Amino acid sequence: MKEEILVLLPIFAPTLAALEERYTVHKLWLAPDRPAFLSEVAPRVRAMVTSGLVGCDAATMQALPKLEIVACYGSPRATLDTAAAKARGIVCTRTPDDIEASVADLAMGLMLDVMRRITVCDRFVRDRRWEKELAPAGREVRGKGCGIIGFGGIGQGVARRAQAFDMAVSYFGPRKKDTPLPYYNDLAAMAAAVDVLVVCCPLLPETRDLVDVRVLEALGRGKGQGYVINIARGPVVNEAALITALREKRIAGAGLDVYWDEPRVPQALLDMDNVVLAPHVGTHTQEVREERGRKVLANLEAHFAGQPVPYLVPENDTRR
Repeated sequence: MKEEILVLLPIFAPTLAALEERYTVHKLWLAPDRPAFLSEVAPRVRAMVTSGLVGCDAATMQALPKLEIVACYGSPRATLDTAAAKARGIVCTRTPDDIEASVADLAMGLMLDVMRRITVCDRFVRDRRWEKELAPAGREVRGKGCGIIGFGGIGQGVARRAQAFDMAVSYFGPRKKDTPLPYYNDLAAMAAAVDVLVVCCPLLPETRDLVDVRVLEALGRGKGQGYVINIARGPVVNEAALITALREKRIAGAGLDVYWDEPRVPQALLDMDNVVLAPHVGTHTQEVREERGRKVLANLEAHFAGQPVPYLVPENDTRR
């Protein structure tokens, strides 16, 4: 008889298919009455599969008295209540992977798109406007100043890519790093010195609304020519202030992969041609998804076989 598992949300289709081959899979997201569905399957469910973004709270764990393992597709930050799991003896797992290059690639892609107006020009050609008029002009990336907020692995990856495009790179963070690149401890001062801000920092209480009105007013020396690229978390950038700055042409554009209330994106952003929008796909590549899928399966197989689980969530992992 197959073990029964609960999957909280749709994940990478090949991984979900592999789970269905090995286990009896209960799909919570398809249930019209989730509490009733949980109550019905709870006596039989020994494992749960979730994602790093969704995680799992104590109440959901409490509803599953037989739960033994939470297998996270991705790496949870503050989304998984590890304290509640530990109190119950529930094993928490993750799928560690090298996503820094993938996210840094997307940051540069968004920058190139919004500055060179690639998506705008794509629509221009599809609408057959090219037959009647000139395409809108973009702006050069080379020679511009790129200010990176958060200089961890992703930020450093962005720096290398930006330098390859002949950009002058500087960075802001809580402390100076071992690099010759210019360091700023005042974000507004860095914003005033660069043309593009790339947001790479984690979401913490001290980084919420970090890119605010003051920073946006300073960006690009206040000439309405600066750009914001956010591949971190939506609330690091004050969304209302960003919309106002874009609408009033205080900045030239933005490339966004993350939002305050995902997957709901403000209509104001949808209506703007100077904004490139992506649906939180920084790690959404075939290679990363396949690796995560293999590790989810390995974690579950090891647990049900009574073997050491290979990819545990480290204790006190509170990163976001």
